[in-house]
Amino acid sequence: MIEKLVHINRVSKTVKGGKRFGFAALVVVGDGQGRVGFGKGKAREVPEAISKATAAARKKMIRVALKEGRTLHHDGKGHFGAGKVTVRTAPAGTGIIAGGPMRAVFESLGVADVVTKSVGTSNPYNMIRATFDALQDQTSPKSVAQRRGKKVADLLGRGGASEAEAEADAAAIAE
Repeated sequence: MIEKLVHINRVSKTVKGGKRFGFAALVVVGDGQGRVGFGKGKAREVPEAISKATAAARKKMIRVALKEGRTLHHDGKGHFGAGKVTVRTAPAGTGIIAGGPMRAVFESLGVADVVTKSVGTSNPYNMIRATFDALQDQTSPKSVAQRRGKKVADLLGRGGASEAEAEADAAAIAE
């Protein structure tokens, strides 16, 4: 499991004897092969907050279909609150082009090539929620074909392309 600490927030409460500090941690957890989750935890000490956040992230993991195990199948948009994100597929060798919290999500997801843009907010909580919103819309041609009761080659049968080319493309994507 890949665990990434994205953000720690320190809050204080003023009491009679001085100030009491509390910590909130935001953690992203993934297996590097298409499963990822995020969680937040609050505690009086940093390590305890991180362990709570990690436990929450492991509980709420989602599966994302990856193309060739290195990028997304198609472009997507997600939003949460004021945060809007755009995620785009990229050719091999591009790398992860993403800012802060989004980078942690894609690294722990196991995506090697992706281009992203975040607009609206830099709040890490909202950025991660918007990223997960975009990732939950990802579908693979295999799942779409299964849902529609067709073959992957039928979906990818491009106009004018020969049947053999469509079969070869389908075989490459079904891997």
